[in-house]
Amino acid sequence: MLRTPPQVTVVALPGTGSDADFAARAFGPASAAHGLEFRAVEPDPKAVIASCTAALHTAAARGPVVAAGISLGAAIALEWAIGHPAAVVGVITALPAWTGRETTSCPAALSASATAGQLRADGLEAVIARMRASSPRWLADALTQSWRGQWPDLPQALDEAAAYSWPTVEELAACPVPVAVIGADDDPVHPIAVAEQWAATLPAATLGRVTLDALGADPAILGHAGLSQLHALTTSTTATR
Repeated sequence: MLRTPPQVTVVALPGTGSDADFAARAFGPASAAHGLEFRAVEPDPKAVIASCTAALHTAAARGPVVAAGISLGAAIALEWAIGHPAAVVGVITALPAWTGRETTSCPAALSASATAGQLRADGLEAVIARMRASSPRWLADALTQSWRGQWPDLPQALDEAAAYSWPTVEELAACPVPVAVIGADDDPVHPIAVAEQWAATLPAATLGRVTLDALGADPAILGHAGLSQLHALTTSTTATR
């Protein structure tokens, strides 16, 4: 059981182009099992980052938070926590995609930018059809739902994600809060090497590993792994004081 006061809220941020439904499936069950309040954020496709940080601010005004995120949401959660350490019990960063401000070689940024261009050129349903033909069923279903929900502003949301500057090594090394990092061993868009780098650079962090098949079968593995890792980190910190 994660040792947190009962007023803690887990704030879950989805990844690029994703929605609150997937974030809820990823982090909601573990939050309920730990007796924690929970909020999954529905990003505004016209202002993805601002809407996510606003949700974190709102939750923090009521009490301490666990900032949890997937991909882009993981980076937003971590950077917000670095700037507001007194408000944060811990952070769960699932599937981090990159490190550093220079993202010209970042697979996630390249994918987001390319998809935005295709959407503008070919329209939503044509791009969904191509995405479904090349993606696992679970991911295709999740993105079909979220992309239709964010249309017609989806290209703008993807452009914002593609332009996002990821945390630098220096920022990771200065992070003052415990962080559970979760990487997927077989995800080319979110390379496991990035998760390994984050876990090795953050001062108080552990690394959990999943596979895409396991994630597709049960997205809740992210929340269960993340809260278990935070419990281990906070227990270790308390024991050494």
